[in-house]
Amino acid sequence: MFAALASHPWAYPMLEVVHIVGIALLLGNLVLLELRVWGWASQVPVAPLARLSLTLALAGFGLAAVSGLVMFATAPMELLANRAFTVKMFLLMLAGCNAAFFHARGSLVRLDGVARGLMLVSTALWLLVITCGRWIGYW
Repeated sequence: MFAALASHPWAYPMLEVVHIVGIALLLGNLVLLELRVWGWASQVPVAPLARLSLTLALAGFGLAAVSGLVMFATAPMELLANRAFTVKMFLLMLAGCNAAFFHARGSLVRLDGVARGLMLVSTALWLLVITCGRWIGYW
C-alpha cells in the first residue's frame, strides 16, 4: 500500500487532501459549537447542535487520524526526528485531554466560564496542531 503512495504522483497529494478535509470537519464543527457555548445563536438548543457538530467533528478527526497514520507510515523515522511533528503529537494529546475534561465535567450542560475557557483552549490547541503540521516540511 505504501509503495502505491510513492509510485503514483497523485496518491500522496490526494491523501493530504483527505487529511485537510478531516481537519476542516473537525475544526469547523468545534468552532460552531464554541460559538454556541459562548452564547451566539442562543435560540439553537445546545444538545442537538452538540450531537450534530461533535458527530461531524469526530468523523473529521477519524479522517485526519487515518490519513495521518498512513502519511506517518511512509516515513516514520524521519517524522519522529522532526521537532514540529513531535510538538504536533504532544498538542494532539493535550487537545484530547482537554476534550475529555470538557465532557467529563458536563460542560455542555453547565455552559459556564470554565466551559467557555476550555472551548477557547480547544480551538487554540487545534490551531497550533495545524500550524505544526504545516511546519513539518520546513523544520
